[in-house]
Amino acid sequence: MNFVNRASTKVFGDKLKIPVIQGGMGVGISMGRLAGSVAACGGMGVISTALIGFREEDFYQNHVEADIRALRKEIQIAKEIANGRGMIAINAMTVTTDYGECIEAAVMEGIDAIISGAGLPLALPELVDGKDVLIAPIVSSAKAAALIMRNWNKKCERRPDFIVVEGSGAGGHLGFKKEELLEESYKPLTEIVSDVVKVCGDIPVFAAGGIFDADDIKKLLKCGAYGVQIGTRFIACDECDASQGFKNKIIKAVSEDLMIIQSPVGLPGRALKSALHEQVEREGRKAPSRCINCISTCDPKTTPYCISEALIAGFNGDEENGLFFSGENCGRIDKIVSVKDLMDELSEGFE
Repeated sequence: MNFVNRASTKVFGDKLKIPVIQGGMGVGISMGRLAGSVAACGGMGVISTALIGFREEDFYQNHVEADIRALRKEIQIAKEIANGRGMIAINAMTVTTDYGECIEAAVMEGIDAIISGAGLPLALPELVDGKDVLIAPIVSSAKAAALIMRNWNKKCERRPDFIVVEGSGAGGHLGFKKEELLEESYKPLTEIVSDVVKVCGDIPVFAAGGIFDADDIKKLLKCGAYGVQIGTRFIACDECDASQGFKNKIIKAVSEDLMIIQSPVGLPGRALKSALHEQVEREGRKAPSRCINCISTCDPKTTPYCISEALIAGFNGDEENGLFFSGENCGRIDKIVSVKDLMDELSEGFE
């Protein structure tokens, strides 16, 4: 089912048949296979650049080169699966130390779009100056959207091609204060989307964070959203690059398993309870065994644990040492489905 009338704009051309972005999830959760499968259905598949080279032999000796090499491979895998359909994007976190290198490599590989968050991506327009690629920030408020738009226009006379508005229900790193999340004193996603739409004018806005089904999509379209970004539901797909152990963790989880954490990145996040967090709560911290300087905001001398080690362990389904990011609706997921079946289900929200 295609929604050409809705998605064929001067921004996306005729590529984005279904305005669904599969959220970028690291480490290793959304790679080439998942992104390519989503694009093949007419959506936008997203590869997370975060520590993407963790399976390369020289990752701990030179993680930047390993990340670039792996990123190029995964983009090629995604393009081969997509076979010219949909769009392929990357999600690049501003706090990663190889942020610029990953963006440059992705552009050289012909990526369609760059989505960037985990901080304000103020340098993004300069990194892609003169290149044929769409760029989009992830924001959690109209204030942040307006600031980015002013900054980009002043420095490069560029504006976002589209904007992802992420609410409090998302998994992973969140653009809210920890107190707001714990006390539930944040604005609902519908209200944030409406605020951002007013600020952004004709820029397409994609709503993200806690979106589960077609009914959620319909509510957000009424608020002015152009489309949606969904992450956690794609973990429970056959084509997801995560290990079966990670998928099982998501399928078995109930809402009571969720917790708000303070990530070593410096941002709060939503994850599933794990032995790692029990250990950190009990002992104060789990000192890193080694450091590859992957996150600019992380101090290995004081960090409660190494987020790269924890996310890699999570990818492998390691219950003792892993960090398992998840959105607020994981308790509603009870089975593995195909990407096509999920995309068909979600597309009903645009009818």
